[in-house]
Amino acid sequence: MSAPLLHAQNLKVKVGKRVLIEQLTLELWPGQRLAVLGQNGSGKTSLLHSLTGLRPVAEGSITINRRLLRARPRRELARHIGLLFQHVHDEMPSSVYETAMLGRLPYASNWQWEDKDDVEAVEEALGAMQLLALRGQDVSSLSGGERQRLAIASLWAQNPSVYLLDEPANHLDISFQIKVLQLFQERVRSRNQAFLMATHDINLVSGFCDRVLLLYGDGRFRLGSVAEVLTDDILSTAYQCDIRHVDVDRNRIFFVDTQ
Repeated sequence: MSAPLLHAQNLKVKVGKRVLIEQLTLELWPGQRLAVLGQNGSGKTSLLHSLTGLRPVAEGSITINRRLLRARPRRELARHIGLLFQHVHDEMPSSVYETAMLGRLPYASNWQWEDKDDVEAVEEALGAMQLLALRGQDVSSLSGGERQRLAIASLWAQNPSVYLLDEPANHLDISFQIKVLQLFQERVRSRNQAFLMATHDINLVSGFCDRVLLLYGDGRFRLGSVAEVLTDDILSTAYQCDIRHVDVDRNRIFFVDTQ
């Protein structure tokens, strides 16, 4: 019998004494695209960090590919789950190519480095993010959008089963926002992977995700399909403003703040 790539059972996530998420159970299956929405401070980033083991949960368990997260060595875990941080830090001098190659560290042995598979994975990732022409350039010379695309390229080279994306559209212009999410959409479908994306952009969610986890920041949440969660009333309550949808065509809905 098949199993989800990621299974979180009865999670409680806290910051200090404040409970952000309580009794959350969710699964990520191959090909699935789950969005996490909510106001600032509602627990989106805290949840992603908890799902990678970077911060402990107050209660509950997390299973990655049938094995408890806490039982996996970090290097082995990195072959199954990868995190795109909200803020990119690249203080160390390195080239675009060298930085992308860091995504292959989980696969490196003690005696071997940069084999054929590594090179192919990195070149494919840089090509997808339109960075091959910059491969020899120092990272410090890149624009904010180029650095974000490089962070995504490194994650692609890592090639985990589950991608955890914290504000993946940061610093990207609108054309690249759409292109990057289209590429992720195609990638998880073709490779039986999955992604979980924390974002503020409701309209990106409606176009590229199939399920939504909406956090209220006080322990409560809603989890369901895009159609079930992305309604005017539910979003207006969660964001404490008047949100309404606009039907563009049969397959596309946009949400706007009418205040």
